[in-house]
Amino acid sequence: MRVFSTPRARPPARSNAEIARDFLDLTMRMESGRYLPYFTRFEGPITVAVRGTPSPTLTTDLGRLIYRLRTEAGLDITQTSNPDASIIVNATTRKAIQKVLPQAACFVAPNVSTLAEYRLARRTKLTSWSAMRERKKITIFVPTDVSPQETRDCLHEELSQALGPLNDLYRLADSIYNDDNLHTVLTGFDMLILKTIYAPELHSGMNRRQVANRLPEILARLNPAGQRPPGKLQPYTPKEWRENMITALAPGANMGQRLRAAETALQIAKARNLTDVRMGYNWYAIGLLTERSDPERSFVAFQNAYQYYQANSGTDIHKAQVASRIGSYALRNGNPSMALKYIEPSISAAIKGENAALLSALMLLRSEALMRNGMATDARAARVDSLGWARYGFGSERELKQRLRVLTGFSPL
Repeated sequence: MRVFSTPRARPPARSNAEIARDFLDLTMRMESGRYLPYFTRFEGPITVAVRGTPSPTLTTDLGRLIYRLRTEAGLDITQTSNPDASIIVNATTRKAIQKVLPQAACFVAPNVSTLAEYRLARRTKLTSWSAMRERKKITIFVPTDVSPQETRDCLHEELSQALGPLNDLYRLADSIYNDDNLHTVLTGFDMLILKTIYAPELHSGMNRRQVANRLPEILARLNPAGQRPPGKLQPYTPKEWRENMITALAPGANMGQRLRAAETALQIAKARNLTDVRMGYNWYAIGLLTERSDPERSFVAFQNAYQYYQANSGTDIHKAQVASRIGSYALRNGNPSMALKYIEPSISAAIKGENAALLSALMLLRSEALMRNGMATDARAARVDSLGWARYGFGSERELKQRLRVLTGFSPL
């Protein structure tokens, strides 16, 4: 099994004025849109302890994540065996998590330590983020009976939420704090947000205006490259667009309802001029929803998604996800050269984004395309190289074969 070593996070490219707006929306609002009365964080050193049945890769990946938080975000955070740690990582099973929250892969909750405690305290003031004035005890629940990458992705998303942002913003191209889930590990922007949250100028209990007044000075110090005039501010995400996208991509509705929701969202995006990553994601969703029923329409949707992502900066991982779908379509339709045109530039993006599942799929699609172009030696090398990443990204070669069969209509193994 292959794993990533050196982090490749890039610093944010936006101005500090834009980042300040993002910061306030991430830290002072909930995903529901409700404003939080108080800014909250841990005060003093932060400790992290693991309970339950952690897998070997969870232990390794948690250590890497804590190291990154210390070195990139400057946090005073350490792992401990003390049961009274600030943050508990409760390693459990997917089934146990979904007994409590059926749609959740993993989640985070304040002031509880176990799923049983959460079940009793759910919807009470004890587990209310808006009732907090300071963070003191938070638990993240992550599954360990899934692929190593799924466990790692949960660690990054939920541990960072325990430390800071409670909101996700669809407009962010360079952040894990986006419900599109295309970034799977903390980015340079995310580390800057966390570093700002724990800046000495801020403290728990401040209101939105007090935080906003201090942000220009903090960001000027932490991100001097961002001291420039802001670009055009992206519009806020309309509530109705967000609700339709949730319907489109959630498994609850039937396929017809999901596709209609995606189409309605697209109409809203066009009317509101959401020409950023949100438009790309909307087209990507339509491509996914029509991939089996109408491959030609799906292909056009994926091409549209790719074009919108290409027109926006910081979208390499987004383009790579779409490229895997376009490459698959090209192979199904006997065009290996077209597949390589999209796949080959995307491999480096998957490496930089530390997405082993995507990387192994791209490598195997590349192997199939090379084989069809008569380059058998290169094809075999690409196939062998992909399998180590597949074990981390998918958990097993069997799971990889099943995913690829769905993606391509054949198994290139």
